Amino acid sequence: MGGGTSAAAQALRQAEGGAVLGLTVEHRTDPLGVDAVRPCFGWRMRSAGRGQSQGAYQILVASSPDKLTGARADVWNSGRVSSSDSVAVRYTGKALRPSTRYHWSVTVWDAEGRPVGTGSPASFETGLMSTDGVAGWDGAQWIGMKGKTPNSAGAPMLRTEAALKNRSRVREARLYVSALGVYNAYINGHHVTVPQDGGSTIELLSPGWTNYDVRVNYMAYDVTDLVTRERAVTLAAVLGNGWYNSRASDGSTYYSSHGNALALKAKLLIRYADGSSQTVVTEPDGGWKATDTGPYRADDIYDGQTYDARMELSGWTASGFDVSTWSDVTRVALEDTYPDVQLLAYPGETARFMPRWDRRPQAIVVATGVTGQDGSPNGRGRIVVDPSRTVADPGKAASASVAIGTGETAVFDLGQNMVGVARYSLRGPAGAKVEFRFGEMLNDDSAGADGPEGSLYRANLRSAKATSTYILKGDRHGETHQDSLTFYGFRYVSVTATESVTITGLTGKVATSAIRETGTITTNAPDVNQLASNIRWGQRGNYLWVPTDCPQRDERLGWTGDTQVFATTALYNADAGVFLSHFQDTVVDSALIYGAGKAQFTGVAPGGRYNFPGGGSGWADAGVIVPWTVWQMTGDATIVEDNWPAMTRYLDWIQDQTGDTYAGQGSLTGDWLGLQKTSAQLMSDVYYGYVARLMAQMARATGRTAEGEAYERLFGRIKQAFITKYLSTEGGTVTVKSSLGDASPIEPGSDPNQKTEDNSQTALLWVLKLGFYETQAQRRALVGHLADNIGNDAAYKAAHPNSSRVRYAENTLSVGFLGVNVLAPVLTDEGRADLAYQLLHQDAMPSWLFSVKNGATTVWERWNSYAEDVGFGPVGMNSFNHYAYGAIMEWMYAYMAGIARDPDSPGFKRFLLQPHIDPTGGITQVSGSYESPYGVIKSEWKLEDGGRELVYDVDVPANSEAVLRLPAASADVVREGRRPLARAEGVRFIDHSDGEYVCQLTSGRYRITTKLR
Repeated sequence: MGGGTSAAAQALRQAEGGAVLGLTVEHRTDPLGVDAVRPCFGWRMRSAGRGQSQGAYQILVASSPDKLTGARADVWNSGRVSSSDSVAVRYTGKALRPSTRYHWSVTVWDAEGRPVGTGSPASFETGLMSTDGVAGWDGAQWIGMKGKTPNSAGAPMLRTEAALKNRSRVREARLYVSALGVYNAYINGHHVTVPQDGGSTIELLSPGWTNYDVRVNYMAYDVTDLVTRERAVTLAAVLGNGWYNSRASDGSTYYSSHGNALALKAKLLIRYADGSSQTVVTEPDGGWKATDTGPYRADDIYDGQTYDARMELSGWTASGFDVSTWSDVTRVALEDTYPDVQLLAYPGETARFMPRWDRRPQAIVVATGVTGQDGSPNGRGRIVVDPSRTVADPGKAASASVAIGTGETAVFDLGQNMVGVARYSLRGPAGAKVEFRFGEMLNDDSAGADGPEGSLYRANLRSAKATSTYILKGDRHGETHQDSLTFYGFRYVSVTATESVTITGLTGKVATSAIRETGTITTNAPDVNQLASNIRWGQRGNYLWVPTDCPQRDERLGWTGDTQVFATTALYNADAGVFLSHFQDTVVDSALIYGAGKAQFTGVAPGGRYNFPGGGSGWADAGVIVPWTVWQMTGDATIVEDNWPAMTRYLDWIQDQTGDTYAGQGSLTGDWLGLQKTSAQLMSDVYYGYVARLMAQMARATGRTAEGEAYERLFGRIKQAFITKYLSTEGGTVTVKSSLGDASPIEPGSDPNQKTEDNSQTALLWVLKLGFYETQAQRRALVGHLADNIGNDAAYKAAHPNSSRVRYAENTLSVGFLGVNVLAPVLTDEGRADLAYQLLHQDAMPSWLFSVKNGATTVWERWNSYAEDVGFGPVGMNSFNHYAYGAIMEWMYAYMAGIARDPDSPGFKRFLLQPHIDPTGGITQVSGSYESPYGVIKSEWKLEDGGRELVYDVDVPANSEAVLRLPAASADVVREGRRPLARAEGVRFIDHSDGEYVCQLTSGRYRITTKLR
């Protein structure tokens, strides 16, 4: 059932389709629940030849597939439109009706006016198309269990049963549902599912997390199959606390320490073949009943879930169940407390379980006790392993059964740090309590360990209990369970029991909102490939309804700084444009609730936890950077238009704070977790300049010429103020005075005696990125300072004895969160790809591969989160699944593989192909692909003939073009087959200078060779 066509089904349709394919509405395939009044359409062209581009299109929208002709289209006929646009083409037809399926197709002509083809008919279906929670809901209200004390034991279970009122065949059925809290929805005994990978799957923690006092999302599902051939319909739901009643929401305006009443709002719409319809809605007098006596005894985002199988109510979600002892329901008055709250359709793909990413155990260890405390370095000893029940072979561990008794512990290693829940089967006596504890690491013998060597390390979870508790009912055939009202971040599962039990089939069930992956990077360097895998897994885990910082400890918040740093990488890796656009809506809501002056974007969204007052640079700026990034990567300017008022309020607010000093608002976070300290005020000043420059670009692109010029002037004044304050030329050398001011005053685990330094890596990077210098001689000097800092050789250390750099190896980075995504791109742009590659290959601390060398399967929060020789990093803030430092993957796509966007042509309509060869020789082969809005871009290179020849394969999608930059000894050594590339079809030679060949490629597939020396 549910919200759209799966990626597998879409791929099948594309494989079977013709020259026009990939039809989307609001960036989704065959979506349900579209609430946009004027939705945007998109499609792609496919051509085996070169130079294929679109010259015109015609969109038809009709009430049925048979009306998709120019003469019969009864909803919209765009007519033949002369345009090459095929991304975010806005609907301008008749007003769309709620809960209505529309069919559409598009016909395309090429640039010469020849017919290209017509796309296979697609569809979209509107949602309720209202925002007040009243219109279209047919009287549905928020209801909860009457007499239920918030936070009391037992999750509310609600149900109603209604006879189908028409003997005619059910034509279709739709469920619209939301919750204050989270829900599991059931119809006629079946869990409501969504389509995925050619089958179906269940969601986790719908309807996600928003500022509940401003907006709540509802979901739309196709449940026709669950209602057809039934005489009655039973609609049921379990409600969980989710984020609504979690301490994740502490400090939020909607939060109550005593708990809020959980509530359900739903409308089941049934349409019959004879044209009649019937609705079942949530209302106090609608036959709804509720209980909290079921098996769901406790649930919490941080602490986990308790399920008592002895209390299961068999058949309660199906028709005919006896509810005579159940309680009534009551209206939950959300609108009375928050009269302006909006109820909106969720615009993207929901967070769900992805069976293809399930993880099975790679090893199982059974511990019977602890030994060696007296002789161990940390005094905690090591676990006593029972070899007869320990399984080290991954093939056997994946399916092994393990029996444990009281006082024993089984530790399952899933081989991958992941996010979701564990599914498991148990056999044992009724009443036996089994606890599954989750963690990312195992203890070693270091001082930072929190238990004996080999046991589960959990100190970094802080107050999160992260425990799944299951109480057996004693079924001799076994019983199977997976939590549904919480989630965990884990690689390891530690299991204990109050009585002897047998555990079988334990599986890590991966849940994510990043369900459709669009980019790949592989090389001939295994460690670099592992890093790419770690980054991808970090995104899967932390893109769960909102982009979180980490998924395991008592935080899991939508930190905006982390989000903006990683956004480009995220959009290369996955189809995340709608996900990030929805998050941006939440960011704007949060600014109005928690932001200074109702204008400053906040450090966290949604909710008020950790939304501390004071300088927010680098984090608050996400409110500008995320819209710019989504627009750049998707080509859809809707996010810019929708957020323009909020973005201008934010820039105006900064100007009100700092006036004609043209300084930034200040920053409490600075270059977070940077090992070389940079003035937090300097970071604020460069980010002020950065967002001013982005605003100028967005203004020009959306026709706001005067505003664009004003933001250009603002950028110029910020630049001059920065140069005056921070750029020193004393002694005849240029210096960035990044020591002017303290670093973050709130960074946990930092050395209070460490001082900020001049010419810090992050400061130099941003000065070069923004051009905050006056002459090219200064620029060259700044690049030299950066190279010296990174090189960090004996001479540099001798010249900077008080620098933090003296503690680290040569050719290492020292940036934090606000330097990590600009480091390699700036180096490469400044002609130092050699340094970028040296940093990529480095595995000494601090480096990206340091974590890989130490066994990481996701990216860590700190460069030194763990080391085999010294143990665990600062426990107060030490996540082993944090994606911020994974922003290096943006460079891997754009520079290593060479698939880069052209800032003047958002959405890869025109893009750059700029593969950079590894000067260190560590990587000799790279394969990159990215599914752009126009189709799949492939960029693959390998070195042959002892590194003297480059073989380059590239695909440029139809209706797009690329500017190619390749290293070449001369223009005539760049060839396709036996002829110079400049004479090949689809190629326009531009230039060859300084060892670089530049040309323009029209769409098509090319194999190019070039001599490097």
